[in-house]
Amino acid sequence: MPSYVAFLRAINLGANRKFPKDAIKAAVEGAGFTDVETHINTGNVRLTTAMRSTAKIEVALEDAFLADRGFEVPTMVFTTAEFAQIGRDAEELHAPELSRHYVYLLKEPLTADAMATIDGLARDGHRAVVRGRACHLLMGEGYREGTVDPMNVARHLGVATNRNYNVVTTLAAKWCAS
Repeated sequence: MPSYVAFLRAINLGANRKFPKDAIKAAVEGAGFTDVETHINTGNVRLTTAMRSTAKIEVALEDAFLADRGFEVPTMVFTTAEFAQIGRDAEELHAPELSRHYVYLLKEPLTADAMATIDGLARDGHRAVVRGRACHLLMGEGYREGTVDPMNVARHLGVATNRNYNVVTTLAAKWCAS
């Protein structure tokens, strides 16, 4: 059976959106998925299922999370091959002179217009590179600590969640190695 990697958005951010990783694992297993693993407490999940549609897996997970938590949890699901490519892209784009490297994981691919808009937001040594359903924010010198998106790229991405370079490359190596 194929394995998938899922990323939950907007959990563990405040008092009302708590979703510990053990509860995530239980909800995913309760929805019928197997070989479930989580990584840190930010909503990173690997699972196995006979389902072949990432969109259907997203719906099943979102339904399970809503039933378990009582609030919606947007979820982005990737095949292990897709996420392995995101990890390779992150490694290719990463450079020692970067202050930060964040990766937005997108629910849907961007339109050509959205990509053109994002390209036009580059400034002050900061830029965004879109590859597939991932948008890499490459922060240069002058990056202000505590600011994930100084270019306001996120408002053009639709439903997405972000992880830093280390989490993306760690998970690609851990869960997507062939």
